[in-house]
Amino acid sequence: MKFKFILFLFLCLIIPAFSAIHAQNEDGEKILYFQMEPLDDSLFIRIQKEVFIEPPDPKAEIIVDLRDPNNQSISIKGVLYPFLALKPETRAKIITYPFKINLEEQINFGSVFSRVLSKMRIKKVFSPPTLYQISSTQGYINPFLQLFGGERFGVPLKSSIGLSFGTGTPYSGPLETNIIEADFHIIGFYGGALGSIDALAGSSTSNSYNNLYITSGYQIGYVIPFGNFFEFSYQNITTPPTPSELYYFNRNNIDSLNLKSKILSGSYYSWELRYPISILGSTRAKFYVAKYLSEIHLGFTGRELSLAGSTFDFSFDAMPYSDVRKPEYIINLLVQKIAENWGTSAFAIGPTLVLSKNNKGNFGAVSVFFNFRLKVGTSL
Repeated sequence: MKFKFILFLFLCLIIPAFSAIHAQNEDGEKILYFQMEPLDDSLFIRIQKEVFIEPPDPKAEIIVDLRDPNNQSISIKGVLYPFLALKPETRAKIITYPFKINLEEQINFGSVFSRVLSKMRIKKVFSPPTLYQISSTQGYINPFLQLFGGERFGVPLKSSIGLSFGTGTPYSGPLETNIIEADFHIIGFYGGALGSIDALAGSSTSNSYNNLYITSGYQIGYVIPFGNFFEFSYQNITTPPTPSELYYFNRNNIDSLNLKSKILSGSYYSWELRYPISILGSTRAKFYVAKYLSEIHLGFTGRELSLAGSTFDFSFDAMPYSDVRKPEYIINLLVQKIAENWGTSAFAIGPTLVLSKNNKGNFGAVSVFFNFRLKVGTSL
């Protein structure tokens, strides 16, 4: 019953995103003052290169003003350029761009409820993934560094060789685990160290009974060379916890409700089956099913989705089974464009909601905390 509720909540959040902005007014009237919805990376990059913006940002805010035939302009991240500075074919692509947000529309008291909904049309929802996303040797390359959980931050050093780093697990939420990891990647193989920073798991006495703890260890893994859709790995914990660590890890357990933190020991075989895809112009997105550290996960994660002028990250992870912990469901929303100029895509911030059994034995929200991520380099 709880899983059905979480699934319903997830669908309520994600289904409205399976729409995009239509190009023209219903009567076919041309729109002369509009914001370009960032759903075409190649065109956005082309526009910026023609006005010598380096590096170009595929999710830049671009506003076009064609109302005055003698003074047409295009604004990119708040900087104004003459529309005629672009090549004729680029100007034609902008004029006929099918995903526009009309900035001249009439606003009334009901617009706060109706504006976004009235613009939703079933258009460019799904697109093929990028080359990096389907590459088994380069899929780890990721310019997004998230504070708690999420995909690992991956830096290429040379062709098919690089490093990755992450806090938490790919599926964890804020203040849930003390795990950190660093890996070396070469031609689809990777290996590295697992360590701990206890401060990452927080010190709350009200909701840290369902946490995941580690001392230290290592992992190795491999992505099969066919489309980056299956990865398997092995984790081994090399250092047993000391008595003081055991006391710290178990300090908030509630034995009467069988609410226990999981302390990693021994070895684990893990895997992830995923389908990389682009949704709403996202630069990175995937659906997945995984077994990680003897816990089952399924969900969706997407970077830089675009809808109604907003750019945001969204992820949902369901952990319906664990050998120790109670089932847990994590919803994460991070919003971009809260800064000016180059900062519009440099970072995102937003809430993470964790649902599980609480310290009263009821199912509900056990944690609401802010997450944060940086974007280092250009989108993929």
